[in-house]
Amino acid sequence: MSLQVVLIGLPATGKTTTGRRLAKILGTDFTDSDELVEAATGRTVAEIFADDGEDAFRHAESGAVVAALATRDGVLALGGGALAADATRAALVAADVPIVLLEAPIATLTGRVGDAHTRPLLVDDPADRLRSLSEERAALYREYATLVVDTDGRNPGQVAALIAARLHDRDRGRPQASVDPR
Repeated sequence: MSLQVVLIGLPATGKTTTGRRLAKILGTDFTDSDELVEAATGRTVAEIFADDGEDAFRHAESGAVVAALATRDGVLALGGGALAADATRAALVAADVPIVLLEAPIATLTGRVGDAHTRPLLVDDPADRLRSLSEERAALYREYATLVVDTDGRNPGQVAALIAARLHDRDRGRPQASVDPR
């Protein structure tokens, strides 16, 4: 067995929660890149950001993602900024797996993160930072995504079921839309 799908998107789009449910549906493993970084460093993402800065975190993240793409099976959820690294993008291309972009309106994401105390990039002004991150990352996300799913108004189980159905259709050679219909 090999890696089956990678989830990308802004913070709070539901990558981790949806990824766990998707892995259960697919009967496979789930891996979160932030958890890999924390396990490798013995520190939380917030601690790495506070002590060493974003660049150090991104370096650790890229190494963790490249290794996961080469060695892990199942569903892999990437941190929101993981695609910024050249090595991560190259590893994604080499892995040749479906990449699912999870999206939701900024207002929805802001409601999901609350005060964002566990999300270092969002703590000062979650809504403004999410807007800014969306502007910075949207084109890159779209460039690498093979499927785009709107998570707004859907619970993680519904999103996971939709992704699983799309992957099933893809494996059976059925035509599929690249953007999920509403």
